[in-house]
Amino acid sequence: MIAPPLLPITRPTIDEETIAAVCEVLRSGWITSGPQVQAFEAALSELCGGRPVRAFNSGTATLEVALRLAGVGAGDEVITTPLTWVATANVILEVGATPVLVDIDPRTRNIDLAAIEATITPRSKVLLPVDLAGVPVDRDQLYAIAGRHQLRVVEDAAQSIGASWNGQPIGVGGDFVSFSFHANKNVTSCEGGALVLPADIDPALCERLRLQGVRRFADGGMDVDVLGGKFNLTDVAAAVGLGQLKRLQEFTARRRALARLYFEHLDRVLCLQMGLELPPAEFENGNWHMFQALLPADRDRGEFIAAMREMGIAVGVHYPALHLFTLYRELGFHDGQFPHAESVGARTVTLPLFPTMSDADVDRVCTALTIVLRS
Repeated sequence: MIAPPLLPITRPTIDEETIAAVCEVLRSGWITSGPQVQAFEAALSELCGGRPVRAFNSGTATLEVALRLAGVGAGDEVITTPLTWVATANVILEVGATPVLVDIDPRTRNIDLAAIEATITPRSKVLLPVDLAGVPVDRDQLYAIAGRHQLRVVEDAAQSIGASWNGQPIGVGGDFVSFSFHANKNVTSCEGGALVLPADIDPALCERLRLQGVRRFADGGMDVDVLGGKFNLTDVAAAVGLGQLKRLQEFTARRRALARLYFEHLDRVLCLQMGLELPPAEFENGNWHMFQALLPADRDRGEFIAAMREMGIAVGVHYPALHLFTLYRELGFHDGQFPHAESVGARTVTLPLFPTMSDADVDRVCTALTIVLRS
């Protein structure tokens, strides 16, 4: 029997115009940071209401630099969620600070904002929320908490470009806002990220932290006055990002349409019978970066993933609760601390969703899902 073609979880949509733009950059002889990066930053700034934006080689680098710009270091605490890609917490350790985790709201699967204030101490410096799967954290409540306690906010918006809050695109308002352009994101530059800067931060300092701390002078001289890293984006990557950014609204609209199809195919009565829990459907301000369902608690996820793959459907896991990784157990975290994050992390399955998926692809996923769950 011939196995059906595998439908991936995600796939970047790169058009011929973008491919041609990359070829033009390669032929230009200038392939590292240059005019394409500047153009990409300008386009991102326009998307973010004219705020200064600086491009980086990853969304991890943007988070680390944001924490440094916020003055976070040894002895400080940064409050974040245990249900995210581990980079969110790793950067806190990278700058010498302590991650303080708060369990999730099981409805949104984002950090439980109502539980944050109980964890704030005199050492707290930054709130670092994550828009999981492109569902925006409640910015009104978030910034009210930050204001009451004089905390900075670094928004991990790695997954939420194209999403909005109160009618404004994510990035237009707020403090620091970090985007990712990894290959699996709604807009990609193959690898890359961008940091939206608040008004009180000098973009020139951000640039120095991005590239070895170097300050250049008009006479050709230079100095290094801060400890910077090697986080710059290439013009090749920026050319891809520019091509993608032009299609952001199109991509977002298609993702929302695909999500609606999933809900139509997987009606909640049927899901209740099968024990499958769908994501919340009411987040029209989200960008549907991922469509994540929760398996019944007694279902073996490994067996489920293997059975779906046999039917030609790739399934992902985004994400295990990070405090259960060995690195974080060694810091003192343990089972049972964050029960909602642990439950969602153990049961979550990410179904295929990307702009070039057809309506028939959604039907194929849902048919396979129903067969496997009933087997």
